[in-house]
Amino acid sequence: MIFSGKGPMIGDAAMTEDADFRRRLDEAAGATESTLATLLGAEPLPGEIARPARLLEAMRYVALGGGKRLRPFLALESARLFGVEGESARRAAAAIEMIHCYSLAHDDLPAMDDDDLRRGRPTAHKAFDEATAILAGDGLLTYAFDVLADPATHADAQIRARLVLALARASGLGGMVGGQALDLEAEKASSPLSQEETLRLQAMKTGALLRISVDFGAILGGASAPVAAALGRYGDALGAAFQIADDILDAEGDEAALGKRAGKDAERNKATLIGLLGLDKARERRDALVEAAIEALGETGLGAATGVLAEAARFVALRSN
Repeated sequence: MIFSGKGPMIGDAAMTEDADFRRRLDEAAGATESTLATLLGAEPLPGEIARPARLLEAMRYVALGGGKRLRPFLALESARLFGVEGESARRAAAAIEMIHCYSLAHDDLPAMDDDDLRRGRPTAHKAFDEATAILAGDGLLTYAFDVLADPATHADAQIRARLVLALARASGLGGMVGGQALDLEAEKASSPLSQEETLRLQAMKTGALLRISVDFGAILGGASAPVAAALGRYGDALGAAFQIADDILDAEGDEAALGKRAGKDAERNKATLIGLLGLDKARERRDALVEAAIEALGETGLGAATGVLAEAARFVALRSN
């Protein structure tokens, strides 16, 4: 394994992706796909009246068949640190992915980022229509909390309540949704956001959901407060590195490899660290954040078991899509 505890070894240095990390990432993606497909079946659950076919088709279109599944991977691997595996962890991870997928469907709408391409195929409002895309997002958002509140996710009602509260805080007004609102405001601002304002926006819009993915593992595993705090610092640093890497890809990436339109940040006057610092300084900050993430894992005291999460930090910085 590449993880040595001596820094992230990224930047200009050549790097071979760790095989165990790739295997675990692929396994998490497969488990998440299977869980989502089951949850989004045609048969109504107790308390539901019916599942309209076109809406369900749109929800499955948005949620299935694409993406790296990084957020569920982080949840599953964080839970694994405490010996928690199986249906409980998979359902919790799927709930996070439902929130992420709903946010993409809504972000792509003409009233938001107005994108036509996502994961190499038409966005939901292009494949269906705007109203259906909105409803598909609404359905996934609501269903995520249904999944977490269900005793099938965890026998302990207190654990379920903690999961629901944590995801609501990360994805709502003071987290992802609030970050999207700040992002839209920044596009129309008469002057660029400061670095502090940009970092806050990005921590809300992107970082909060990545952080909560790690927190889910700590909640499911009953982690002590110091260990949970160290994992949270890892999640914060990883989320910030992910956003910078995403901005770099938008500036330099190939549309075919990205599976979505490139160069849109500059077109829409998006608040990014690239705009404030330039590409070279942004890369330096990304690499420092990866280092900080790996150092935080060392502070958990969990030793080599955190190696795959260290690889995840490197992955977000070096990914090509």
